[in-house]
Amino acid sequence: MAKTSKFEAIVKAKCPRCRRGNIFSGSLYGLNLQTTNENCSHCGMRFEVEPGYFYGAMYVSYAFVVGEMLNVGLLTYLITGNDKSPWLYITAILLSILVLTPVNYRYSKVFLLHLLTPKIKYNPEYDTDDKIRNI
Repeated sequence: MAKTSKFEAIVKAKCPRCRRGNIFSGSLYGLNLQTTNENCSHCGMRFEVEPGYFYGAMYVSYAFVVGEMLNVGLLTYLITGNDKSPWLYITAILLSILVLTPVNYRYSKVFLLHLLTPKIKYNPEYDTDDKIRNI
């Protein structure tokens, strides 16, 4: 099987080391709530690299929310014209934050693991169909 691209691993929320195992169990939306797995089911890498590691994901999530708020505010302005009502903007922004919360939760951790942690390196030897479980 072909090697998994970094982009595909990020979009599908796969392990940064092997790009095969799932970082999360459960669905993004739905009754089966998403939870972060402790270890990769394929290569065994521990996702929480150190105690409190995912507290850093709060800062990534904050950046996502700020960008979303700016974009939703701008889109609301462009769609409605020059509406002066602040309640329209507040409602649109709060609804977008509520709808995108599961996405922000998931991808803040994925971005932290894949892009912001230099000590986690992709190992193409683990990107195979064989289960490795090398912890």
